[in-house]
Amino acid sequence: MNATTEEFLRDRSTYIGSSDAPAVLNVSPWKSQFRLYQEKIGAFAEEITPAKQRLFDRGHRWEPVVVEMVVDELQSRGHDVQIIGRNQRYRDDDLPFLAAEIDLELLIDGEKTNAEIKTVHPFSAKDWGEEGTDEIPIYYAAQVMHGLMVNLRQRSIVAALIGLDDLRIHQIERDEETIAAIRSREIEFWRRVQDRDAPDPTTADDVKWLYAKDVGIVMEADEELVRMCEEIRQGKDIAKQCDARIETLSTRLKCAMGHASTLVYQGQKIATWKSNKDHVRTDWQAAYAGLRGFVEKCAGSDMNTPDVRAAMNVVLRAAEGADWNYTKTVPGARPLIIK
Repeated sequence: MNATTEEFLRDRSTYIGSSDAPAVLNVSPWKSQFRLYQEKIGAFAEEITPAKQRLFDRGHRWEPVVVEMVVDELQSRGHDVQIIGRNQRYRDDDLPFLAAEIDLELLIDGEKTNAEIKTVHPFSAKDWGEEGTDEIPIYYAAQVMHGLMVNLRQRSIVAALIGLDDLRIHQIERDEETIAAIRSREIEFWRRVQDRDAPDPTTADDVKWLYAKDVGIVMEADEELVRMCEEIRQGKDIAKQCDARIETLSTRLKCAMGHASTLVYQGQKIATWKSNKDHVRTDWQAAYAGLRGFVEKCAGSDMNTPDVRAAMNVVLRAAEGADWNYTKTVPGARPLIIK
């Protein structure tokens, strides 16, 4: 990759990358095609909050660990494995607006193979199939196939570290029919970017961003809009009825369970009603007001007097978790969960 390519790939508005593919294909859980379009034309820039940045940083810190685990695992299975690339960037030979950054490139038994590294929260483990299969979330599959398209490899492994020690290695084979479909959709999307032909908004966030404020116009409804309003009204009525029914049934179930924490049927758990741990809550506003009043009362007095020292000791003990007037123990919630 030359300097021109490096400079080109720094500006994500100039190309479609692997992480853009799910949005282009409308399979991304995080971003719509409309939102991606707005990013590419420079109309929208995603805010990287401190929480998001910490999440990204944690993922980057884990990457070297997962890479080592992947190599060790493949070698333990009898494969000859060498690392030949990390975070290399590529541009498509024929369509330079298509690009990809590959997390890891391996030489496995003499064959160059792409590899993608994913750290997965245990709650999301259900989205991943049996190890060794190609059963991975569709949005990741789109990223992987895009990468295979750009750097012309025949296969990629996807290493998912679930939690701290559950490493699952999946394999995705290059599929020319799928790649042709992805390529066609990405070409059409890039045409929209070049022609400033925006896709339709499809999510609530899209509409919220596009129409953040009204301009005071009174609009006459047609028959279609009248029908939409009626369906929304009916839907809300049905939702209220469902909520009321759920509340009634939940109350009856709780009465039947009483102090029981778990409900089973034929050996299978079907519901739980467990108490969470109690926690201590501090009324910091009241504590601040009390401390401020104390300081104001003692202002100008000798801070070495026994009364002042005693009061300060109370504050210090409180800070260490001792009982005081501004804290109370709150019983843990007892949520009803249907399995």
